[in-house]
Amino acid sequence: MTLAGVQTFHYRGSTRASLPGKVIVLHPDELHDGSAGTDDGLRYRMLYLPPERLIEATGSASLPFVRDPVLADDEFRQCLAEALDDLEAEPQDLLMDDLIARLSSSIWRHADVRDPASSSSLAREAVLRCRDYLQDNCSRLVSSQELEAVSGLDRYTTARQFRRLLGTSPHRYLLMRRLDRSKALMAAGSSLADVAADAGFADQAHFTRHFKKTFGMPPGRWMALTKAV
Repeated sequence: MTLAGVQTFHYRGSTRASLPGKVIVLHPDELHDGSAGTDDGLRYRMLYLPPERLIEATGSASLPFVRDPVLADDEFRQCLAEALDDLEAEPQDLLMDDLIARLSSSIWRHADVRDPASSSSLAREAVLRCRDYLQDNCSRLVSSQELEAVSGLDRYTTARQFRRLLGTSPHRYLLMRRLDRSKALMAAGSSLADVAADAGFADQAHFTRHFKKTFGMPPGRWMALTKAV
């Protein structure tokens, strides 16, 4: 994903250029180079998705082929931005499942042939079972294997169908239920350290980071405003 500057490269016999906000899809074993197209320099971030994970995510026997490597796709760009947002944190299973499912769908959307998984019927009951399970277990880490057992579907189909029905990922849904619980605990007078532990966050810093990112203010500020009202 090009962040700043002009990204130029040679790929499949042609010279290509990408501007900020554009997504570049390069296939395995395809030779390419890369450089800044102007004197202003270049910033970009890159994610390597093992081909076997892409195949696993869609149940296809082959990889999708994207003929034009430079894409203007806001949904694709947003998915990459989320995947590359926090490179220091260890990503959780549910987050990775959702990102890989979304990346797979984005790549197939630009491929020469249709996504083989796109025509599967919506597993409504399976998704609703997962929703209820996440609600009931929001204060702890829920694994991909657990949701597979609850849904009866593989992890990528579960992530894809969950987003189609509920408009968000299992990971995000679980996080929001934790944040809902944290608000209730803070309103009841619990300390921030106790709230973080009881709501299922790794520690207070982890809780504060997610709370501020979601609600635009740290939990201490939210508590002060709530008391003022």
